Amino acid sequence: MRNPAIQNDFSYYRRTISRNRINNMHLDIENEVNNEMANRMSLFYAEATPMLKMLSNATMHFVSENKTLPIENTTDCLSTMTSVCKVMLETPEYRSRFTSEETLMFCMRVMVGVIILYDHVHPVGAFCKTSKIDMKGCIKVLKEQAPDSVEGLLNALRFTTKHLNDESTSKQIRAMLQ
Repeated sequence: MRNPAIQNDFSYYRRTISRNRINNMHLDIENEVNNEMANRMSLFYAEATPMLKMLSNATMHFVSENKTLPIENTTDCLSTMTSVCKVMLETPEYRSRFTSEETLMFCMRVMVGVIILYDHVHPVGAFCKTSKIDMKGCIKVLKEQAPDSVEGLLNALRFTTKHLNDESTSKQIRAMLQ
């Protein structure tokens, strides 16, 4: 999301390699990406958030392949991870244990990523009232941070979740993310 030029750069690389092949200029063959891998990489980078898309697909695949394991086990694990991150961020005693700003940002990124993953995996999503995630609390924790450091995370919640615009999402949560 933060580096959209990577797809253009990779396309330029592929065109350059193709031109070199046509002109029989095999400069550095051992470091060249083969066509199949290049095609797969292009499809990966075509997504707005490629890593999140892969995690979501892998989790959905896990849930669908393990029918004997209730989906609640997966969603409970995700909601617990979100709650742990939220408590670590909002409790001064725990937050003071972070020695660097990078650790704080990492915790916020994990919280947002797990919310989005939960929203993709859970049938009704993370924003409904029956969700086990305290969305108001999580959004409040994010909004208490420096705006320039969390704008990307808030945008991730706005634009990469499946259920934010559902009717079951409260107007208050939608307003918090506007």
